[in-house]
Amino acid sequence: MLEYDEKVVVVDTAPEFRLQCVALGIQRVDALLFTHTHADHIFGLDDVRRFCSIHGRPIPCYGTAKTIRSLKTIFSYAFDFDRPIYSEIPRLEAREVAGPFDLFGREVIPLELMHGREVVLGFRIGSFAYCTDCSAIPDRTREQLRGLDVLVLDALRYTPHPTHFNVDQALAAAGRIGAKKTYLTHIAHEILHADLAGKLPESVFLAYDGLEETIG
Repeated sequence: MLEYDEKVVVVDTAPEFRLQCVALGIQRVDALLFTHTHADHIFGLDDVRRFCSIHGRPIPCYGTAKTIRSLKTIFSYAFDFDRPIYSEIPRLEAREVAGPFDLFGREVIPLELMHGREVVLGFRIGSFAYCTDCSAIPDRTREQLRGLDVLVLDALRYTPHPTHFNVDQALAAAGRIGAKKTYLTHIAHEILHADLAGKLPESVFLAYDGLEETIG
């Protein structure tokens, strides 16, 4: 969740989206950014319906043309504004991403990442970038990641994986990017926080639920 200028932007809607909103006291969602449409990134989308009801308007959701097509297939009812409303359902306004765009006065830069053979998106806003689900970072994208204060980066486990960075690969990528702080995310059960946290480089940390960062 990104919060700025009294707006709340959420990246992806994981299956536990509702539980996270309750746990963290999230009161509004003004826009959604989608990296891709694998189940663990979208299956909480129906629960944005409460925020649509609170705001009294559709929530814009951003993704590649492929992502938007997939969302409209899986959650067709959320984009069907002609459908009679018999119960509270989400209302979503699809916005295709083809390059940098303005979101509530800030520039959002979509970042192409390789997730195995699939191209997915990360996002950069100001000096913050979010790059989950990646197994390679193209050279052009690496240039777009220069000068970061905070980077959130995929690091699934210790052993290699065909569609995710393992810890060694993530640390190598973090070293090349050179953000002031890097947080490792998308961590699987092979990694124990207490074991790995003390072994990381000075500027690299393990992310956790409820983590907050203030970026100037």
